[in-house]
Amino acid sequence: MKRTSLFASLTSYVKLEPFPILGTLRGYNRSDLSADFRAGLNGALVSFPQGMAYAVLAGLPIQYGVYCTAVSAVIAPIFSSSRYNVAGPTNATAVMLLSVFLTMPADIPKFAATSIIVLLVGLFLVASAFFQLASLLKFVSRSVIIGYITAAALLIIANQVHHLIGTKIAPAGSFLDVVKRTVMSMGNVNLAALGLGLATFALLAIFKTKLPKLPGAAIALVVAAFAAFGMSKMGWSLPLTDPLPLGSWPVTIPPGIYNWFFMLMGPAVAIGFLAAMEATMMAKTLAGRTGTSVNPNQELLGLGLANISTAFLAGMPASGSPTRSALNYQSGARTGIASIISGLICAVGAVTLGPVTAYIPQTALAATVIWVAVSLIDPRHIRIALNSTRSDAVVLGTTFGFALLTPLDFAIFVGVATSIALFLSKASSPTLVEYSFNEQGQLAELDEKRANPHISIIHVEGELFFGAADLFREEIRRVCHDPSLKALVLRMRNARHLDATSAMALEELAIFLHSTGRHLLISGATKEVYRILRDTRILETIGRDNFFIGSVRNPNLATRNALKRAQELIGPEKAEVKIFFDPAFSKAKAN
Repeated sequence: MKRTSLFASLTSYVKLEPFPILGTLRGYNRSDLSADFRAGLNGALVSFPQGMAYAVLAGLPIQYGVYCTAVSAVIAPIFSSSRYNVAGPTNATAVMLLSVFLTMPADIPKFAATSIIVLLVGLFLVASAFFQLASLLKFVSRSVIIGYITAAALLIIANQVHHLIGTKIAPAGSFLDVVKRTVMSMGNVNLAALGLGLATFALLAIFKTKLPKLPGAAIALVVAAFAAFGMSKMGWSLPLTDPLPLGSWPVTIPPGIYNWFFMLMGPAVAIGFLAAMEATMMAKTLAGRTGTSVNPNQELLGLGLANISTAFLAGMPASGSPTRSALNYQSGARTGIASIISGLICAVGAVTLGPVTAYIPQTALAATVIWVAVSLIDPRHIRIALNSTRSDAVVLGTTFGFALLTPLDFAIFVGVATSIALFLSKASSPTLVEYSFNEQGQLAELDEKRANPHISIIHVEGELFFGAADLFREEIRRVCHDPSLKALVLRMRNARHLDATSAMALEELAIFLHSTGRHLLISGATKEVYRILRDTRILETIGRDNFFIGSVRNPNLATRNALKRAQELIGPEKAEVKIFFDPAFSKAKAN
């Protein structure tokens, strides 16, 4: 009882619900149960074979995928806010797990590493939920995901081709190694396996185009199993899938070896990061279609607790499955109970269908995995990313290249870092525009320079956080080198996010101008800029009489008042007004 109270208190403090499923059960009726059962049954028929396929993809026994499918589908909706999201293994997390296995130290057993990684993924997601980190995911460029998923799909295909053609290859550490070893094994192609694999492709295509509402993957695997049985009676040998252990479900305690946890922390965070993006993206997409709302941090909590549970029950990492979630929605699910029903059906199948899975040929399972991988490559999204901006193209290409040549966990961090670096490069370039009052007395942009200026108005537009401070400082100082300049007016109506670094740059500018007998004035600034300069006492350096806060009703009033003040400071001499002109901005605008 105390633990429940503590959990409830913590979730309440960070605006999370401890058990959202309880709200779902209020008013739940027979009609809801009927709709959820149909959707859950449809989901189970797809989830069970997909779980096996993703386990094979990750280099694990098929039960790891099935157990993960069952456990995560039951646990996640108890703590999640989405009606339709279905948690479980996905191709992206499976191929990332495979990448970890290929690069981790040989002294760490694969099964021990799996339980450690899944536990760390769960802890990372739960911590992210409590620290409200879901909002940070919106800063990850979609181009990172497109590049990563495209490369992951190619890696999936490359790792399954040798199963499709009935050959064996040694584990490879990169995409190029896999391709090389697969090509070298083609001299031993099993024609029977290849033929059955191609037939499985044909069946999957028929179900997708002609019978999309049926569980094509499950039916194709059943047909392939019967075909393999018949072919074996005719003397053709086909590699078969290892069966599920009948009637058993082991408990896997992650070994408490500190060094192993430390070495696997990075890959686990990368998998958790990817799982968080998959889950929140799918939840928001389906919520948008139905006009409902979801709490992204609540999704992370449910997914994190699902992974923690899976870590102790012989499972692989769970994410928000795009395919199964979409199927759940299309099947008419009304609540998260549909996911729970799907998980329970898979759990029953896991402990009762063990011997049956031994008849599934590896080539058919490989064909199913390849079929799913091909569907991940979206030419339209790739074209949009490549043709939108140069930054998007660079981010996509960088992520894609690193994902093929390096471990996937490293590649996704490189992609995110590249995306953020390019964003900061754009954001750290404030614009300086030439402005003056025209003949009608209105402030307008000019196209000409004016000679012998005494007053210069600089219109500052853009982000003034720390990344922009150096550029801002240098550009302003360049203007101040004009010996005829007596007063500088910074028009800051559209300057945003002033921070300590840029505020100190303003102070340095004011001190520099004062030391040469000149004056700095600020016009049109926001209340937030005023607060920062006041609280830091930089306003005292500039002079309170030289600061003019902006007016919403009359945007040019502050600048007009600043000009009057500038002329007072200069004296009775009639001042000529010059507006600073930034050639770089003009050239960019012309293009």
